[in-house]
Amino acid sequence: MSKNLPNMLENTIAKIRELVDVNSVIGDPITTADGVTIIPVSKVSVGFGGGGSDYVSKNANKQENPFCGGAGGGVKVTPVAFLIVKEGTVRMLPVANPANTTADRIVEQIPDTLDRIAAFIDSRTKKDKESI
Repeated sequence: MSKNLPNMLENTIAKIRELVDVNSVIGDPITTADGVTIIPVSKVSVGFGGGGSDYVSKNANKQENPFCGGAGGGVKVTPVAFLIVKEGTVRMLPVANPANTTADRIVEQIPDTLDRIAAFIDSRTKKDKESI
């Protein structure tokens, strides 16, 4: 077997290591003017793969068979939460997952819709009282 495949996988892993470090999971702290420190927390998913094969050379004079292969990888960083440090206390503020289904989107919009209905009713009631 050719020594090219292990080299390709090692190079892919090295590139992924360059992309992902501890700061990808626990981000650099951000300090605001009023002394609050915000620390981002993320989830990191990594995947890679590779494959290849030596082919039999049609040329009998060649000592090594030709090699064909490939390798690749990917990294996904998803925000999970923020740690809020204020006056010696730490609070975790989770990041809400985006709505995936229509039902989830409707449920997300219910509080806003109820606020709008209440504001409309209040404005109508106030208008009716002013006309009396």
